[in-house]
Amino acid sequence: MQKNLIILLFLISSNLFSQELNTRKWRASEKDSLNNALLLYEEKNYLLAFPIFESLQNNHPNEQYLKYAYGICALSRSDKHHKAYEFLSELYTKNKKIDNIKYDLARAAHYTNHLDEAESLITDYLSAKKISVEDKKSGLLLQRYIANAKYHISKPTGAKIINLGTPLNSSDEEYVPAINANEDLMVFTYRGVKSKGGRLNAFLSPDPMGAYNEDIYISKKIKNNYTVPEPLDSINTNAHDACVSLSLDGQTLFLYRNTADDHGDLYQSQIKGEVFSTPKKLKGFVNSYAYEGHCSLSPDGQTLYFTSDRSGGYGGIDIYKATLLPDSSWGNIVNLGDSINTAYDEDSPFIHPDGITLFFSSKGRNSMGGYDIFRSTLSMKDSTFKKVQHLGYPINSSDDDLYFVVSANGERAYYSSAKKDGQGLKDIYLIDTKFEGMKPVLLLVKGKTKRNSIGVASKNQIIVTSQNGKVFKTYYSNPSTGEFLVTVPPGEKYKFTFKDDKGNLKEFDFDVTNLSEYKEENLDVDFDNIATPTVVTTNTTTVISQTTAITSNTIKPNSVTSTTFIPNNIAQATSLSFAKDNGDIDVGDKGIQFRVQIAALRYPKAMNFPYLKKCGKIETLLLVDGITRVTIGGKFTKLNEALKHNKKVIEAGQKDAFITAIYQNKRMLLEELVKMGVFKPQKID
Repeated sequence: MQKNLIILLFLISSNLFSQELNTRKWRASEKDSLNNALLLYEEKNYLLAFPIFESLQNNHPNEQYLKYAYGICALSRSDKHHKAYEFLSELYTKNKKIDNIKYDLARAAHYTNHLDEAESLITDYLSAKKISVEDKKSGLLLQRYIANAKYHISKPTGAKIINLGTPLNSSDEEYVPAINANEDLMVFTYRGVKSKGGRLNAFLSPDPMGAYNEDIYISKKIKNNYTVPEPLDSINTNAHDACVSLSLDGQTLFLYRNTADDHGDLYQSQIKGEVFSTPKKLKGFVNSYAYEGHCSLSPDGQTLYFTSDRSGGYGGIDIYKATLLPDSSWGNIVNLGDSINTAYDEDSPFIHPDGITLFFSSKGRNSMGGYDIFRSTLSMKDSTFKKVQHLGYPINSSDDDLYFVVSANGERAYYSSAKKDGQGLKDIYLIDTKFEGMKPVLLLVKGKTKRNSIGVASKNQIIVTSQNGKVFKTYYSNPSTGEFLVTVPPGEKYKFTFKDDKGNLKEFDFDVTNLSEYKEENLDVDFDNIATPTVVTTNTTTVISQTTAITSNTIKPNSVTSTTFIPNNIAQATSLSFAKDNGDIDVGDKGIQFRVQIAALRYPKAMNFPYLKKCGKIETLLLVDGITRVTIGGKFTKLNEALKHNKKVIEAGQKDAFITAIYQNKRMLLEELVKMGVFKPQKID
């Protein structure tokens, strides 16, 4: 075997360099290493072959073939592109007839921004009379990348890219950074000597010639410095466990896991105290027999943007979205269309905390080379992404640029890259974005739920409802620290309802109807002295209004057993409270009707609720405010009757369903029925 490989190498070498590789004086261990490197090289496993060729070339610097093999393998290492350019340039000056040398040197020149030289080389390469269809296709793509790189580099954006250094980065690989909205938590993928299980083969057995698998690590930012990263032992296995993304509150981790038992799928893990739970596969139709490698959760938790190379796409890997269904599974899979996806690969979507700005990587469009990072904004008119914009140079480079995540205020970003000045093959970098035309508009509310001035060690519920009573999202505080992070978009009035483990409630109103910039609010919610209603005053800003704390006995379930349920949102709680004294009042003669609402749409679209088949007919009502209400089960003239049906709909799976009062084609609040003299005032016991 050894003799055959050496002969093969001699044949290749003589064709390329008119001289043979002289191994007669090599040590036996070096010849074995060469054979291993050749096997990897023939399989195009350049990353694993590279360190072997690098070691051999250092020991035998005058061997031309080793320089060639080193140079070709170095094209796969972003941190070694300068060496690929150096060695391939040297070989080209000595022998311009080496197979594909013009194309390979053009690649190296492109990676190292010798763009005029790269342009000349690829033009000569494409002008050859004998060139295969595939080689011409690759050459034309490289030619386009070179032209795009020349354009973008001539118009730098002013962004600054900073290696985060130790202890976050090491001489091994760190990549795919994921952050929470507060940027005080970073989870990422690690690959190196500390990987669980060490070097492993494809069957996850120890193998000195095997590769390190991926693990997930976590680091916290304290006083602007990252702590020493620690492995997530509750998640990491000997197989590939790779970080994908974090929810904005930092309590849900999405990861990619590829074991010997499956083909690789997306999983999620929930934080429990200081520990993330055992990962579970995403329920529903996101995972398939195709490749799904990345995802990002929308701020309201209802949409998951993910990547897949399943059939029916535009080519290669595409970006899709899925909708969270009432049973906590993901369905209604939709390709984002040709406004985002191209005939080339798209990857690593990241939906910003503003809920409308999507960052992603693409090999298509006007990429400078490989994956470049783009952004697009969601159109509220038709719920599609449009006006894709390249992020420019130096954020983008001539090599792959992926896994880009952006701070809530848009001023900072993080990504992983392998650069010449890095500490390892891949490092995590901080980017001072200097974005033009992007000023995120949202409110970030952060703080703690407390009792006795310390964080409440339980999972307190935080229900965020909009002005029309629709639940925007239900959050939870960290069960160990009581900390919470909530983001909401502008254009609404929101009610934040905090519910502790004893059922006590506190409410805060945030009016961001006219918000035009990024805003942060600190809000600590103390459940001390909950029995006495008090006025709670928070930071005096134009965003948050003065609110009143209420106790759990302010809102009581009505006395009719058949309609009693624990409310999931403020609208449900309000209906229960008013039903205590008004539940059997018939309002039909007043022209008023009650409906059980399951959705509200400004721009109507097809909706499907198969789990509600036994709850009656679904109807759509366009009211004078321009919003279409989707209701189920018809109209009711008594609040108790509506409550009974509301409970049925909730139990069927529509947890946020609530009662809407309608009068003269307008939505009425129950408080307004008191002003009309239809209802009695609500009593507080």
